[in-house]
Amino acid sequence: MSDEPKLPELTKRYYTIGEVAELMGINASNLRYWEREFPQLAPKKTEGGKRRYTAENIRLIASIHHLVKERGFTLEGAKKHLNKQPKQVQEHAEVVQKLKYVKGELQKILRIMKAQSNSK
Repeated sequence: MSDEPKLPELTKRYYTIGEVAELMGINASNLRYWEREFPQLAPKKTEGGKRRYTAENIRLIASIHHLVKERGFTLEGAKKHLNKQPKQVQEHAEVVQKLKYVKGELQKILRIMKAQSNSK
C-alpha cells in the first residue's frame, strides 16, 4: 500500500466513512478526529448518525492528508495553512496527486519499453 492517496473520479453523491478511510489509506478514527480538529470538515449525518462524505469533503481530507502526512505539518500548522489559502492548498494537493499518477503511468510505460528492447 502506498503512502500517497490517489483520488479516483468521485462519481457518487455520498461516501461512507469506511469508503473514505479506504480511499485515503487512513483509519476511520483518524477521520473522526480530523472532523473535530478541522471545523470546515463537516460531513452530513443520517438520522442514525452515520456520516456521509461528499466529494468536496473528500478533497478537503486529501488536502489535510497531503499537509500532515506528506509535507509534515502539525495539525495546528495545517489548520492555519488551510485557513489562509484553502482553495490554493486543495488545488495544490490535487495537482500533486495527478502528477504522482502520471509518474506511475510513465514508469509503467518505461518498464514495458525496456522489457521489449531486452527481448529483441
